[in-house]
Amino acid sequence: MINTQKNNIGISNSIISWYLDNGRQDLPWRQNISPYRIWISEIMLQQTQVKTVIPYFERFMDAFPSLEDFLDASEDEIIALWSGLGFYRRAKNIFKAKEIIKIELNGKFPKEFEILKTLPGIGESTAGAIMSLAFNKSYPILDANVKRVLSRYAKVDESSASKRNKQLWGISKRVTPPSNIFEYTQGIMDLGATICTSRNPSCGQCPLNKICASAYSVKEPLKVSKILKIKPVQNIDFTLAHTDDHILLFKRNLETFWEGLWLPSEDPKNQKIYKSESINNENIKVKHKLTHLDLNLSIDLLRYNNIFEVVTNAEYCWIDKSQIDSYGMPAPIKKIISTL
Repeated sequence: MINTQKNNIGISNSIISWYLDNGRQDLPWRQNISPYRIWISEIMLQQTQVKTVIPYFERFMDAFPSLEDFLDASEDEIIALWSGLGFYRRAKNIFKAKEIIKIELNGKFPKEFEILKTLPGIGESTAGAIMSLAFNKSYPILDANVKRVLSRYAKVDESSASKRNKQLWGISKRVTPPSNIFEYTQGIMDLGATICTSRNPSCGQCPLNKICASAYSVKEPLKVSKILKIKPVQNIDFTLAHTDDHILLFKRNLETFWEGLWLPSEDPKNQKIYKSESINNENIKVKHKLTHLDLNLSIDLLRYNNIFEVVTNAEYCWIDKSQIDSYGMPAPIKKIISTL
């Protein structure tokens, strides 16, 4: 690892200048900046690419343009807007944080770093980003893109993840400038996303190539055996009861994937959803990939003349087909419903 002390000012100034000329200043969360908009965008961007986030962010802001509009949102409304974006725990954390802001902070978004990082879903790096971007306060960040830029810049080769993160936090704190913090923070994130990419970085276009210890010599990530990449497979049997106008769905409250989303029945026998009473039935098979899991879904589609009572302690409802966009549900389930 190189000594970055003499280059601390050089790296921040170079990144700021580069951002002003080349940064992605047209991204929607970089317009009409507010703490609320920065908060929602930063949570959406966790583990998700910018191009995927943009339409979800815009839809979220159309529904809740300001924090004041958002304070009375229900968890279901938030998850419905999140449907298809994945990692639904983020949406649940947004709801929990919103409730704390509403009840404990009198509806005011916190301006203090120490308070911010106690909110659900907001760690030290996200809190630093909010402080930098929303309040122009100088705080370091260390998201995935920033880690890559700084580890290459200082040639950090520590194999221990905890020691590596400690070193990178130290570097991030040293190179974070006291002024122009908005431009620097946006710039280093953009640099990692567009120039200092994980594969085939564009060192010739990088503003740090004269002071970066890894310039033009970045090693490609080691190829991992395909055997190691094989994900576990889970089979799930669903029963989707429906009429011409309504769909029967249940809210999943298990602490697992799709937590908090509305799904077809997973226990039709005990819930007394009888195939024999349906006027038409068919079965479809769907494969769906999650980040950590592959799903094989078998779905019995049972059509009935009328809605009926269900025997269950679970939260459930017959949903009007025209209202499916108001309920959070996984993309493959929503796609199936849209065809009925």
